[in-house]
Amino acid sequence: MHAPESFRRQLLAAVPRLRRYARSLNFDTGTADDLVQTALERALSHWHQFDQRRDMLVWLLSIAHNAFLDQRRRDSRLAIVDPAQADAQQDARRCDPGADVGLRLDLIAALAMLPLEQREPLLLVGVEQLSYAECAEALGIPIGTVMSRVSRGRVALRALLDGRGRADTVRTLRRVI
Repeated sequence: MHAPESFRRQLLAAVPRLRRYARSLNFDTGTADDLVQTALERALSHWHQFDQRRDMLVWLLSIAHNAFLDQRRRDSRLAIVDPAQADAQQDARRCDPGADVGLRLDLIAALAMLPLEQREPLLLVGVEQLSYAECAEALGIPIGTVMSRVSRGRVALRALLDGRGRADTVRTLRRVI
């Protein structure tokens, strides 16, 4: 059975923000597009599970977040990439500088230095303008955790952009099992 037209319209309206979120996770256009496609495929194949009382974007971001984590787990078992080679590939892909290229490159580099646990909620709240509750729902973590990660992420990002921080000084979270 195919998804209703209203569902497909909502889905299409959310694609630009979903794509921006995917790009902020990957810093690679091709990989981000693959993530968006995966999220959209999962959403379309499970359209009947969507609760109309929920925000479509939050639901899609949650799907994309889970797909991203799934891919990271698969990638961590498969390949080791030379950091110098990865940097060269990223530099080659940054061919559309536009205005304020220096600031944009600094911001991208600083965001890449943040731990994923801080970067994700910071981007969802700051760029995608989700509420803390929506971000918590999308990431499947408590709202207090979102608030503390956004706060720590902002402090670390500010320090990195001001030249006061380095990659080794950004605090990461320890997972207690």
